[in-house]
Amino acid sequence: MISPKLFVESLQNENIDFYAGVPDSLLKNLCAYIADNFNDTQNIITANEGAAVSLAAGYYLATGKTPVVYLQNSGQGNAINPLSSLTDKEVYNIPVLMLIGWRGEPGIKDEPQHKKQGKITLSLLDTIGIKYAILSKNEDEFKEQLHHAIDYINETKEAFSFVIQKDTFCEYKMQNSSTQNLQLSREEAIKIVTSSLGQNDVVVSTTGMISRELFEFREMQGQGHEKDFLTVGSMGHASQIAFGIALQQPDKKVFCYDGDGALLMHLGSIAVTASRHPRNYIHIVFNNGAHDSVGGQPTVAFEINIPKIALACGYEHCWSVSTQEELMKILMIIPSLQGPILLEIKVKKGNRNDLGRPSATPIQNKEILMKYLGVK
Repeated sequence: MISPKLFVESLQNENIDFYAGVPDSLLKNLCAYIADNFNDTQNIITANEGAAVSLAAGYYLATGKTPVVYLQNSGQGNAINPLSSLTDKEVYNIPVLMLIGWRGEPGIKDEPQHKKQGKITLSLLDTIGIKYAILSKNEDEFKEQLHHAIDYINETKEAFSFVIQKDTFCEYKMQNSSTQNLQLSREEAIKIVTSSLGQNDVVVSTTGMISRELFEFREMQGQGHEKDFLTVGSMGHASQIAFGIALQQPDKKVFCYDGDGALLMHLGSIAVTASRHPRNYIHIVFNNGAHDSVGGQPTVAFEINIPKIALACGYEHCWSVSTQEELMKILMIIPSLQGPILLEIKVKKGNRNDLGRPSATPIQNKEILMKYLGVK
């Protein structure tokens, strides 16, 4: 395995010291080391992967130095636009060193949302003409790979990618993690909100821990899962899935259980939702200020006013709460109001170590929901 310290210092020796990206579980040890050792102008966690590539391009234009972009392979789709129409050699020819976590690698057991992406990770790089290497877990071999990568970048001014397998980096715990003095855990907040739902209400929950905690709560209560769509992939798009259902099922209230990182990833979606005034749409944002399921790297969600943004976009009612009492008070009045509604709930980071995963497959989840919605 490779020491994150050695990896970063090896890049520094090549005059590479700027990072941008979206955290990934396979890169969490490296990202933690970077967060502890670089200031917030040298390491920027972007809203999405395409923004990271664009930010890196701006950095290169201003400095002439090669930037690093880190991402999970699920974010390749977001990155392809600027990689093919901005940094590509046939456009501006801007060099980027990419670090891509290889979730769903063929032959390695992983969650269903990673299977397809894992299969096409390398072929996508081939298709858009980005040279790559699967990063060796041997430190001496890694140094040789880096030497060749830097030579290639310096010679061609093109992007180069290291594809990162599971257990490539040694463990490193982030030392400078910020904490918030908040009362509610996300799981507690999910239980409270879900317990307040009407008999016919539908929930679309976002990727990661939120869907897992919703599924487990339904199990604990002996309830079915036919009213829930558990979005296991496509981070940042749960709100538009919920919006699509709300438009076509106006007699049912549709709740989107969103996360702060997911909301920020495609923030413009709330403006489109508000423009159509869906009266039955309730957007619940569980904000812990972190990409919690991939290492706890921070988002900027505690630094912005999410309810004011939603109001400015055209949501009818918006609130922010951080205590059980405030949450219960708002949940009592939501049924009497017309949407679109946004409720931000500020919660603590972290989750139970024994938190389970949905036992149903994504297709089973889809089919029981569609049956509940009366779709044949």
